[in-house]
Amino acid sequence: MSSSHLSTVDGTDRLCVSERAQCVPSRVLHLRQLPPDVSEQEVLSLALPFGRVSQLITLKTKNQAFLEMASEEAAVTMVNYYTSATPSIRSQPVYIQYSTHRELKTDNMTNQRAQATLQAMNAGAVHSGNMASGGEGRGIAPGQSPVLRIIVENLFYPVTLEVLQQIFSKFGSVLKIITFTRNNQFQALLQFSDTVHAQHAKATLDGQNIYNGCCTLRIDFSKLSVLNVKYNNDKSRDFTRADLPSGELEPAAAFGVALPPYGAAAFPPTFHQHTGLSMAAVPGSLVSHPRVSLQMAPPAVHSVLLVSNLNPESVTPHCLFILFGVYGDVQRVKILFNKKENALVQMSDATQAQLAMSHLNGQRLHGNVIRVTLSKHPVVQLPRGGAGQEEQALTRDFSGSALHRFKKPGSKNFNNIFPPSATLHLSNIPSSVSEEALKDLFSSNGFAVKAFKFFQKDRKMALMQLASVEEAIEALIALHDHQLDHNQHLRVSFSKSTI
Repeated sequence: MSSSHLSTVDGTDRLCVSERAQCVPSRVLHLRQLPPDVSEQEVLSLALPFGRVSQLITLKTKNQAFLEMASEEAAVTMVNYYTSATPSIRSQPVYIQYSTHRELKTDNMTNQRAQATLQAMNAGAVHSGNMASGGEGRGIAPGQSPVLRIIVENLFYPVTLEVLQQIFSKFGSVLKIITFTRNNQFQALLQFSDTVHAQHAKATLDGQNIYNGCCTLRIDFSKLSVLNVKYNNDKSRDFTRADLPSGELEPAAAFGVALPPYGAAAFPPTFHQHTGLSMAAVPGSLVSHPRVSLQMAPPAVHSVLLVSNLNPESVTPHCLFILFGVYGDVQRVKILFNKKENALVQMSDATQAQLAMSHLNGQRLHGNVIRVTLSKHPVVQLPRGGAGQEEQALTRDFSGSALHRFKKPGSKNFNNIFPPSATLHLSNIPSSVSEEALKDLFSSNGFAVKAFKFFQKDRKMALMQLASVEEAIEALIALHDHQLDHNQHLRVSFSKSTI
C-alpha cells in the first residue's frame, strides 16, 4: 500500500478539534482505525456504493485514509449511512467522519498505486451503473455479484425485511433489500456494498434455518449488479436513501396476505449489527453444520386470534379448528354468542397464531372474506357452569385432539405449510382406494374436480385440483380426516404444486 500525504497537512496529519467532533459536511472524508495491511480495494469498497471517488490518500503508518467523493451529496449519504451501521474491514470497526479539507491535493508520484486502483474500481462501478441504468436496475454482472437472491423455504414463521437486514449485516454493509413473493415462495434481493461481503454471507448462511427447524435460507448470486429501490417501506428499503417515499403499500405480507401491524417489531434485535465479517471469524460450527439454527427469537405476541366477517349461518367451532389447524395446533375456539360473525381461535403459541393470520387473513370462507387479527385476550375462556346450551355449543376445547398436525417435535408437517390454493395434497390413502373413488368422494360433497394425479413414487399421496381456492378451503374442512377404510383416515392440506 502506498504511503502518501496531503500537501495541505503536515507529516503528523494534525486534525482540528472540530474535525474529531464530526465537522461540517465536506466531499473529503477521513477514515480511521484501518487494519495495518488494508488494501486500496477494501477502502474503496466502503465508498463506491455511494458514488464516484475522485481522490484517495492512504496514510500507512497511521492506519488512516482520506477519500474525496465526486459530490458532497454522496459524502453526506455515506456518512449518514455508516453513522447507524458502523462499517468494518476484516471485523475491525472503521470510523468515518467529515474532513476539514475541502479537496485533496496529491503527489501522484508517491500515490500511483492508490490512484491506479481508484481508476480501475471507479471504471468498474460506472460499468455496473450503466448496465443497471435502464430504469429497472436490471444490469447483468459478469460472474459473482454483490446482489444475492434469497429464497426462504419452510416458511413457518413470517420473515420480514428487518429480520434479513439483521442477519446479513453481520457480513458486510447491506445497502438495499427488495422482498417479494414468487411461485408461492417468499424471496428477497439483497445488495451488499461489496462482492466479497456477498460471498461470505452466501458461504455461511446458505442452507441455514432462521428459526429452529424452519425458515431455511437458499441463497444464490443474482444476475443483477445493482438494485433500483423506488420506495422505503415494509417490502423494499434503500438504506442509503432516507429521502425515498413510502409509496402506496398495500398491507401485504408473505404470500399476499396481511401481516399484523406490529410487523418487524415482534422480532427483537438478537443480532448485533456490524459489518465485514471475514470467513476466519465465522464459528466453525456454522460452516461445518449448515443446518444449525441462527437462533432468531420468534415473535412474542398473544396466541389468540380474532376472526371476523364469518358467515354465522355456516361457521362452526369444528370448521375453524380444521382450517386454522393447517397452520398450528388449535387449542380452543369460541364463536361469540351475541355476535356470531366473530370468533376467537386460540393457537398453541404466538408464532402459530401469526402464521395462521398471515395465511388466512383475506381468504374467502362460506362466501365471506374473513379478517384475522390478533386478539387482546391472552386465552379463550370456557363457558361458566350457568351458560346455556347454545352458548356452550359455540365454545369447544380441542387441546386433547388427535387431529393436531404439529404435536410431534420435528414433524415433517412443519416442512409442508403452504398458503391456501386450489390444489390439495391428499395423503394416507389406502392402496384399496382408487382414483375414481377419491374423485367421487369430492364430487359427491359438491366439489368440482378439475384434475387428479397420484404421486409416482408413493401412491399413498395424490394431488387434486378444484375449481377455486375457496372451494379447496371448503373441501379441506369437509373431508380432512374422512374415513376411507376401517382404520385409515384421509389427510388433506394445501399444496404448493399444480397439476
